[in-house]
Amino acid sequence: MRNFEDDPSLQDLLTDDQLQRLTAGLSALCREPVRIGTDRSDHAVPVEFNLETVGWLSGGGSDDERRAAASLVSFLMMFVAKYRLAANLHHDTTEASYAELQRQNEALRASEARYRELSDQLQEKVDEQVALIKGVQQDLYESAKLRSVGQLAAGVAHEINNPIGFINSNLGVASDYVDELQDLLPDTESNRELLADFRDLITESIDGTRRIARIVADLKTFSSIDQADYTLCDVNDLLRSAAHLLQTNYGHQLEIMEQLAEIPAIPGHPAKLSQTFYNVLDNAAQALRDGDREQADQRIQIKTASNGEEVLIVIQDNGCGIPDDIRSQVFDAFFTTRPVGSGTGLGLTVARDTLHAHRGSIAIDSHEGSGTRITLTLPAH
Repeated sequence: MRNFEDDPSLQDLLTDDQLQRLTAGLSALCREPVRIGTDRSDHAVPVEFNLETVGWLSGGGSDDERRAAASLVSFLMMFVAKYRLAANLHHDTTEASYAELQRQNEALRASEARYRELSDQLQEKVDEQVALIKGVQQDLYESAKLRSVGQLAAGVAHEINNPIGFINSNLGVASDYVDELQDLLPDTESNRELLADFRDLITESIDGTRRIARIVADLKTFSSIDQADYTLCDVNDLLRSAAHLLQTNYGHQLEIMEQLAEIPAIPGHPAKLSQTFYNVLDNAAQALRDGDREQADQRIQIKTASNGEEVLIVIQDNGCGIPDDIRSQVFDAFFTTRPVGSGTGLGLTVARDTLHAHRGSIAIDSHEGSGTRITLTLPAH
């Protein structure tokens, strides 16, 4: 909209439509038609605006009619100009207000962006602190658990080893006594059956004491109560101990096949590695229990290998497998598919953290209904 900083023309003040309507109205008031234009003709009178001639009015029945009509047009154009001036002032004020609002809006957006960035930074720091606290809590939990296992193993080893030694020694002596009794007793059918049963009982008892001694030895190896916190570890021995303890826990009903290659001892924390191997094997045993295979077809396979730079441990089962919708959650702390009270949901979490602490890795390949293959990788140096 024009601000009339320069002298306006007739077209600036009146549009063509307005000029036609005005001409028609004036022609109706006068005896003869009236014409308004920018060209001067005979008997035309000037149409003025602010003392400047902006057009010429011709026609009409007399000079008085033309002058009156020209005066009326000038009068109307003055109000048109005032309206334009007020409209322009309102427009300029509105534009200035809009520009100020735009500036304030941009400033508000910039401030909001800064606060959002600060909020994101604060959230990152909070998340880092929460992760650190969770890690410390996990380490404390794991350390307390390992200490409890170590104390239990130490107590079992101390309290059981000596009595088992006495029992085993006495059973050996009793076996010798049976041989002496055979020479002293009459050679009758009943005596032979009695001595044969006695020898079988002693043999079974000796086997039982050896099994108890082996369990105690496995428990000592599992908890590493006789070793330093960080030392060279025989991965095969740790796997055997974990497998034997798991079989004992499941009543020797698990079939665990071992294909342990000759691999180098690796530096690590034996108790934590034993716990890791046991957790993975226990998950495999649970998968077999939850699967739909016959017990005779259930099996767990343990393999080890080394390429000189890394030691690979593969633990594979043919159990129920892991459904696709929860496979991404298996390493989440406290996530478990077992019934309430049957599991803590920390087995694979502890295993992953232990592998990472040893600069190793853990990978899971599993499909529902076709078993699970877990590959543990540890550096050989």
